[in-house]
Amino acid sequence: MQAILFDLDNTLYPPARELFSLIDVRINRYMTEIVGIAPEDVDRLRRQYWVDYGVTLQGLIRHHDIDAEDYLYYVHDVEVHKRIEVDSKLRDCLAALSAPCYVFTNGSRAHAERVLNCLGIADQFDEIFDIRIAAYLPKPFPAPYQKVLRQLDCLPERSVMVEDSIDNLLTAKELGMKTVLVRDQQPDGRFDAHVDSATEAAGVISGWLSR
Repeated sequence: MQAILFDLDNTLYPPARELFSLIDVRINRYMTEIVGIAPEDVDRLRRQYWVDYGVTLQGLIRHHDIDAEDYLYYVHDVEVHKRIEVDSKLRDCLAALSAPCYVFTNGSRAHAERVLNCLGIADQFDEIFDIRIAAYLPKPFPAPYQKVLRQLDCLPERSVMVEDSIDNLLTAKELGMKTVLVRDQQPDGRFDAHVDSATEAAGVISGWLSR
């Protein structure tokens, strides 16, 4: 295995930390206070943009001509340290992996760096691939996956995608990547493994690497 790609939010830390809820609030505020969208239209537009483009950002770029960098800075300006703490068990499991690990996120690099630092695992990742990798086109579109793999000079079959999003994992699977779903829910047989945490995911992958 040449590359292990980990999603960030709600994958490397549990959803119960509710960090993404803080980002959600910032997205809504950006739409109303910066873009000038009526509050009663925000939820509807966000749902539509998620269906059409995978993330709110793409809808705002296409229909409201916003500055993507300004958006990324604004919505990720949250107090990560109040929700995320050092995870020494996850660190040990990542350190035991004999293949390089990378973060592959629809968020920003700066946000990923803050999360990794709070978890105490920043030095366990060789690189961070963020929403900029394919001109702000997000997962689950194939383009960002393909650009990451090309940049790593890695065949899909020699990589693993660890994710909490079923849609994002389905794209990875279609491309030929091994897939690990991180969700505390009923098992999903479409993927190579289904675990409750990133720590368990690292353990599963370690087993694959030792074969």
